[in-house]
Amino acid sequence: MAKDTKERILAAALEMFSQKGYEGTNIRELSASLGLVKSGIYKHYESKEAIWNALLDMMIAYYGERFGSPEHLPPVPDSSEEFVAMTMRMANLTIHDEQIVKTRKVLTLEQFRDDRARELATKHFLTGLTEMFTPIFAGMMDKGLIRRDDPAMLAFAYTAPISALIHLCDREPEKTEDAIRKIDAFSRHFIAAYEVR
Repeated sequence: MAKDTKERILAAALEMFSQKGYEGTNIRELSASLGLVKSGIYKHYESKEAIWNALLDMMIAYYGERFGSPEHLPPVPDSSEEFVAMTMRMANLTIHDEQIVKTRKVLTLEQFRDDRARELATKHFLTGLTEMFTPIFAGMMDKGLIRRDDPAMLAFAYTAPISALIHLCDREPEKTEDAIRKIDAFSRHFIAAYEVR
């Protein structure tokens, strides 16, 4: 029962933090949204900061399990089509998974206030993607699917435009379908430019 309450608190905190930011969220409103009194929250978390840190831990685990990470890489594709399909699975998950969308909003809002949020934003929006795709490109080179080049530079050049299009979906949801089409077209164009012929 306590675990369920803790999970409910974190889910409600993610919702509020993604809308109002850390400073704009207060424990009274958070507890009221759950039908609890403030002491009901403090029974599980000693402070708003403790909720914040538990939420960041939860977001890291959730993202890593569903999307992947440099420590948990997807298999190296065996063809250009598999590469595009992998990219589109990852992009669609990132764009459509409500918890990942809220996480991205929280990190975007809080990266200027909180050092840990800043580090996570950098990792999830830039460095983690590059670290994840570097061995994928290296593996594709080893399989003879793409020509030899610096895999880290390829990963950076590949992931930066996709990340920008994903952020566009957050700011302007009405452009989501167009952004997804652009990600697919970009992925196909990019891999065709480096494909061994």
